[in-house]
Amino acid sequence: MNINATLIGQSVAFFIFVWFCMKFVWPPVIAALQERQKKIADGLDAASRAARDLELAQDKVGQQLREAKAQASEIIEQAKKRGNQIVEEARDQARVEAERVKAQAAAEIEQEVNSVKDALRAQVGSLAVSGAEKILGASVDQNAHADLVNKLAAEI
Repeated sequence: MNINATLIGQSVAFFIFVWFCMKFVWPPVIAALQERQKKIADGLDAASRAARDLELAQDKVGQQLREAKAQASEIIEQAKKRGNQIVEEARDQARVEAERVKAQAAAEIEQEVNSVKDALRAQVGSLAVSGAEKILGASVDQNAHADLVNKLAAEI
């Protein structure tokens, strides 16, 4: 056997094998690698988009949280103002009611004083007539001298 013929036979078989691989094996392998590379690139793009979307969502949530806190503090402030307003209204109503009660009490006191004065005048008039009867020693007719007793009671 000759080494040259074997070497040439092996070289021809090798080139046929290489041609067969390049024609039928290599294109599907390259296509699978390119498809996988495309899927990986798409996955990385989707991951970066998801990261951006997550960041935007977190910013939006943070902004909404700040707005909610501001709105809550505004509502609390309005409630405090309304509470203070209600307290002031209650104070004003209490003052008005106290003034009304005080005025009513003063009117009642004035009426009682006048009533007591009238009763006292009547008693003083009776006492004056009794005293005059005793001093004069005679009976004084109260009906006859009613005008005089009324004048005396009015002066007192």
